[in-house]
Amino acid sequence: MLLIRRRWRQWRRGRPFWGGLAAIIAGAEICAIPLAPLKVMLQQGIAGIPSVLMGAVMILMGLAAWFAPQYRSLAGIVTVMVAAAALVMSNLGGFLVGTLIGIVGGGLIFAWQPLPSTDETPPDAPHGASPHGAAPPGDAQPTDVPPPTGAPPAGAPPTGASSRSTAPTAPTNLRKPSPLKEI
Repeated sequence: MLLIRRRWRQWRRGRPFWGGLAAIIAGAEICAIPLAPLKVMLQQGIAGIPSVLMGAVMILMGLAAWFAPQYRSLAGIVTVMVAAAALVMSNLGGFLVGTLIGIVGGGLIFAWQPLPSTDETPPDAPHGASPHGAAPPGDAQPTDVPPPTGAPPAGAPPTGASSRSTAPTAPTNLRKPSPLKEI
């Protein structure tokens, strides 16, 4: 039981779960109004079709946020836009409830960020080492630095004064002196 609960928590935290749930609830609410009895509906007949379509799109965006979290930005923006459009086109957006839940859900989907990786550093690794065994940047050893371009290889004999490189050399100071005095 504990394993199932841990996996559920891990799955839920790896995606915009609450935003997707809000989008699905809002879409279901917007879809349900045109299917309600005649006395509840504000628009009937062909005018109820946009309500069902907008609700279906919101449900689809909520499911996309759950099962394809890499598309969370698109799903969040589309959910907010459809929820706002439902206010005008679909029985006041499910009597304002569907629109408000949809806007909040779309905002939650759009704002969600994945958790950073929680790789553990091995206990025998030196302080500051990364979990994969490589040294962090800035801790490079002199042997790790490649030789400058055009320099002879490490084991090559020294060259005489008569052999000159034909490569042009760049000036060392390209900065112009500032007309302002330094304080």
